[in-house]
Amino acid sequence: MPHLHEKIDFTVAIFVVDQGKVLLVHHRRLGRWLPIGGHIELDEDPEAAALRETLEESGLHVDLVGERPPATEPGTRALIAPRFLDIHRINPKHEHIGMIYLARVREGTLRLAPEEHHDIRWVDAAGLDRLDPPLSGAIRWYCHQALRELGGV
Repeated sequence: MPHLHEKIDFTVAIFVVDQGKVLLVHHRRLGRWLPIGGHIELDEDPEAAALRETLEESGLHVDLVGERPPATEPGTRALIAPRFLDIHRINPKHEHIGMIYLARVREGTLRLAPEEHHDIRWVDAAGLDRLDPPLSGAIRWYCHQALRELGGV
């Protein structure tokens, strides 16, 4: 999806954990190992974007992990809060505010999205240090945190 604003966009990143492993993709354009993720589109909320991106990029239906406040009433719909937020520079003039979710697999069959990724794989904690190219420090930290919180470490 193209950027919605020249200076900043909102994105989601989803660290999916299953059987003690976290799901990573080798991003075709960026040439890096990353979680599933992408831009939040104008017609969706962050929760919907996280579910859509995960299905599009992996073929998996997931359950987002987090708290949904009991505050839904006419005109208000409570969302599952992201586990973390960050802001990261894409280029000297553009940043992304990232809403970082943790998720568990509900159903589906893992598949590669070849138009977006070179590879998709489940990685255990020890395997995070063996990826080539190496993970960034932030992505490595989020992977380990997701594994700790969702039973992988």
